Amino acid sequence: MDESVVRAMAKWPNVPHVYGWLQLDRRGNWLIKGERVGNPAVVQFIGRNYSADERGRWFFQNGPQRVFVRLAYTPFVLRTMGGDTLALETHTGHRVEHATGAWVDENGTLVVRWTGGLGAVVDRDLAEVAAHFTDAKGEALSAEDLIKTLDPESLRRRAGFWLQYGGDRLPVGRIASAQAAQKFGFDPDPRPAPGEPEC
Repeated sequence: MDESVVRAMAKWPNVPHVYGWLQLDRRGNWLIKGERVGNPAVVQFIGRNYSADERGRWFFQNGPQRVFVRLAYTPFVLRTMGGDTLALETHTGHRVEHATGAWVDENGTLVVRWTGGLGAVVDRDLAEVAAHFTDAKGEALSAEDLIKTLDPESLRRRAGFWLQYGGDRLPVGRIASAQAAQKFGFDPDPRPAPGEPEC
């Protein structure tokens, strides 16, 4: 968290929270009231000061004020970093060092958990990531199998497959997108408590 933000929190500790203004879309873009934030400095500032509270509500700490984020899906959006081996980074610019779980939902979206959070791989990078799926023997899937792997209808019938990420080989489970928030303990659409002041 930025030092200026920490100082502002100490100076003005009781500023009302903001709800419903800031959204994270499935491509990792910040939206304010539906409009994409395009200024790179502002995008980086939000990313540096993005965190979650004890109730799984994600927010941007804007000086003394918490701006709660409506999530289009998961708290992070993941992108590939290029190179010979698979490497992912979050929409906030942090590398996923140690993946601990992977799931595919009914739409073919890959969700990855790591020691720092949970994110969905952005759709345009999914084919690159899928090249690191393997079968039960650890062998790369054929092009035909890759297509079947990501096909929503095939996902309901297909036998298990794995994701090779760094030195880890993770079984890829199934998940319903509507159940992700409950399963992983985050609130996709924070709302104020009854009687709570808000901006």
